[in-house]
Amino acid sequence: MPHRSTPVETPPSHEDGGVAPSPSPSPSSAPGLSPGLRQRHPSMIALGGVIGAGLFVGSGAGIAAAGPSVVLAYALSGLLVMLVMRMLGEMSAAYPSSGSFSAHAERAIGPWAGFTAGWAFWVLLCTAVGLEGIGAAKIVTGWLPGTPEWAWVALFMAVFCATNLAAVRNFGEFEFWFAALKVAAISLFLVLGVLAVAGVLPGTDSPGTSNLTDFLPHGGEGLIIGVLASIFAYGGLETVTIAAAESEDPVRGVASAVRTAMWRIALFYVGSMAVIVTLVPWDSKELVEKGPYVAALDQLGIPGAGQLMNVVVLVALLSAMNANIYGSSRIAHSLVERGQGPRALARVSGGVPRLAVLTSCFFGFVCVLLSYWRPDDVFPWLLNMIGAVILVVWALIAVSQLLLRRRLEREAPEKPVVRMWAFPYLTWLALAGMAAVLVLMAREADTRVQLYYTGGMTAVLATVGYVRQRRRADT
Repeated sequence: MPHRSTPVETPPSHEDGGVAPSPSPSPSSAPGLSPGLRQRHPSMIALGGVIGAGLFVGSGAGIAAAGPSVVLAYALSGLLVMLVMRMLGEMSAAYPSSGSFSAHAERAIGPWAGFTAGWAFWVLLCTAVGLEGIGAAKIVTGWLPGTPEWAWVALFMAVFCATNLAAVRNFGEFEFWFAALKVAAISLFLVLGVLAVAGVLPGTDSPGTSNLTDFLPHGGEGLIIGVLASIFAYGGLETVTIAAAESEDPVRGVASAVRTAMWRIALFYVGSMAVIVTLVPWDSKELVEKGPYVAALDQLGIPGAGQLMNVVVLVALLSAMNANIYGSSRIAHSLVERGQGPRALARVSGGVPRLAVLTSCFFGFVCVLLSYWRPDDVFPWLLNMIGAVILVVWALIAVSQLLLRRRLEREAPEKPVVRMWAFPYLTWLALAGMAAVLVLMAREADTRVQLYYTGGMTAVLATVGYVRQRRRADT
């Protein structure tokens, strides 16, 4: 059965004088991405990208800082994420593209904005691939002491690079079952936790609300740190609109995936935090040493449950690694299709941008090597550089939605299948929330450094993108 090319949106010239990029290659002149994903795949791919180290491992630090108020922190940041995803869903349903928010920013603001958002997110995803590989390797070396971590990371990278080089339908099926296992594990965890809290789980005593009495152990500062930790744990959900563009029905895929992914993430994140801080004292060292999920199951005294959860955490990390390789390769492919990068990365074979996949995997493995070779200078610099990238992306999504919604209402008022709630008020509220997070980051010494480094990278990318835009306008 012949593949039809996934449409790549070429942003038109802006009404304010902006310059459109060079036209993308037509489907007839170059093979395009294959729409091989089924309708059930995109939302699971999104879950695969976001349910990883941030939830299973990193949430322990947030609990240690915020105590039981971490539930409030995750709820607040979850509301912001839901607004961002609704905006992104509206644009992606109207203009399906594997470039997602990067293509929308280019269409709404200008080529420099698409360049900035796309390449910043690519760096973020590639670095996340390396971090997830390191986390997975640590679990395996805990089971097999004496084996080198880097060798396990190399093995994982090779396996998932091969998976992503195959037809996208195979990748979608692989990631679907990966993510389904995580969803099942978290659902079972929530059921067991609720039963234990209610005092009806055999062999366990309910702690009641004894672990929740000190709701703000570190005051407002602790809550702020918890909010910042939770904000960045949600990063990766944007992959849902990238994947939906390669589905059999992109518009329906985006609409369905955005709606389901939002409530699932909110339930899993906020619900999990509520169960954990109710079952385990917030100042327990096990929350950080073992991870919050393992610590909670150990508290229940279920034989072997802790080690079983370690298996689930390993699967979660590998799944997120796999999904982020996919997302980074597709965002890179979209960028170069729109004339925003090396043309070689646009080459598609068998419906897959294989050189973009290889490049993303290579960059991810370089990040891993840097963690071993330069752990005290270059690697922390890289981590700080991506620290606030997600806020840059979210801000561009909000601004793009403000501009594109007004254009859509003029040109095709019936087109948005997904509509932002209470437009434009909630869009402005989301922007205010992002500004508040930036202010909070500037108040904390650790996150202030991330703000500086991310700001520097964003400024460099924006400058390069603007110079490229001006040069293209002059030719």
